[in-house]
Amino acid sequence: MKRKVILSIAALMGIAAMLLALAPAGTMASSHREAPLISKDPAADNTDLYAFVSPDKPDTVTIIANYIPLEEPAGGPNFAAFDDDVLYEIKIDNTGDGKEDIAYQFRFNTRLRNPNTFLYATGPIASLDDKNWNTPQFYDVTRVKNGKADKIGSNIPTPPVNVGPRSTPNYEALASAAVRKIQDNVTVFAGQRDDPFFVDLGSIFDLGGLRPFNPAHLVPLDAGPGIDGVGGYNTHTIAIQVPSKDLTRNGKTPKNSDDPNAVIGIYASASRMSRRVLRDDGTQRSSGKYVQVSRLGNPLINEVIIPLGKKDYWNASDPSQDKQFVKYYENPELAGIVNTLYGSAIVSLGGKPARTTGRTDLSLILLTGVPLPGGKNLNYTGSTPADLLRLNVAIAPTAEVGKGDPLGVLNGDLAGFPNGRRLEDDITDIELRAVADGYGTLLNSLFGLPNNSPNNAVGDGVNANDKPFLPTFPYVGTPQRGYENTHGVVGSSTTPPIK
Repeated sequence: MKRKVILSIAALMGIAAMLLALAPAGTMASSHREAPLISKDPAADNTDLYAFVSPDKPDTVTIIANYIPLEEPAGGPNFAAFDDDVLYEIKIDNTGDGKEDIAYQFRFNTRLRNPNTFLYATGPIASLDDKNWNTPQFYDVTRVKNGKADKIGSNIPTPPVNVGPRSTPNYEALASAAVRKIQDNVTVFAGQRDDPFFVDLGSIFDLGGLRPFNPAHLVPLDAGPGIDGVGGYNTHTIAIQVPSKDLTRNGKTPKNSDDPNAVIGIYASASRMSRRVLRDDGTQRSSGKYVQVSRLGNPLINEVIIPLGKKDYWNASDPSQDKQFVKYYENPELAGIVNTLYGSAIVSLGGKPARTTGRTDLSLILLTGVPLPGGKNLNYTGSTPADLLRLNVAIAPTAEVGKGDPLGVLNGDLAGFPNGRRLEDDITDIELRAVADGYGTLLNSLFGLPNNSPNNAVGDGVNANDKPFLPTFPYVGTPQRGYENTHGVVGSSTTPPIK
């Protein structure tokens, strides 16, 4: 039998006030270790996808795909890197059928300069071609359109990871040098970045807890702000900035947001060859056709919408096949969890339980995009259900990265999620509120969706990233430096400092 939470009116009002005070000022989120198989293969784990009209170059679209979750900055001597055996791809559907019409493929090649040292760097790395960097990595970029492949970038260097003041004393310059313009006015970057995903992982995955709601939990705890479970970690970013006209159906830059050519659907993926042979000499060899092992369109879908027994299958399937998963969107387990944990408190504050069935609102927002009344269009791609991050490239961006309303469309900012995804968009709180029937004023007025209070104040209490974003491409912040390991505990020492 489930134990009901009994709270005083004063305590309930205190929770409500706290929720409003902790309403997010900016955050983001997505899938880290979201499925059993891919959680064992971090180099191929696509953790986050962002897509937005570039604020400083509004005739272009920036797409950012992150891989390798919870990357420890001090994780030497074999620091994290892209895997030479993985095919990394960013795919664009501009016809609304859930199938990619354009793909950008990234393949990496790591070189070993000195096999007789354990060191990642044998001295300070002053440039991308510095011989002190013992394992430099390079990549090729291939654009595939309607099945025709065209290599548009070759032998492009990545920067090293941000080791420390002795190995990488001027890291920002190394990273800046890795931003390259290639064929067709495309700009690319691939390398280590600060992980812009932030969320209270420790509380959420402890039976769905939200620290601001702690007193209303089945196991009552003191309320408080969220703790960023990803703070201090890095990731590996593939970023590409492409002229909008290169991504649209008709090859033109749309000026009107109602133009059906203005909306594109995007997802990122990672694939491995179907056979891997482990040899007695410690080496391995991969062969066979590429098989998709990870994909990501909208954030948090495989993490909290798709059930455990289907997660690996979902990763291997194509977005055009997502009709089979609609039932999980429209009957979300997460809504039931919200009701079980916090239903009594929500109802006592005048809210309503989250609907656990018939959630066509979620499949509309996440699987087809949103058509607006009167023939207008936000990001609708058609009736084919597909997990794609949909972006209307004709909707003007915010003036600067990080300056948009963190609740995006929920608060009337049409340049934000679910119209693409900016770095500042508070994905965790947006999707929690959507599942809890706590929609924002714009969607409520357009579609008559519920906007219950306090449902519309649900959040994890993590409201800021631990690193600032950059004003220019690739926009994602400078990675954490391994030397300043924020996960370690500073203790006492009897050894005097070296003078």
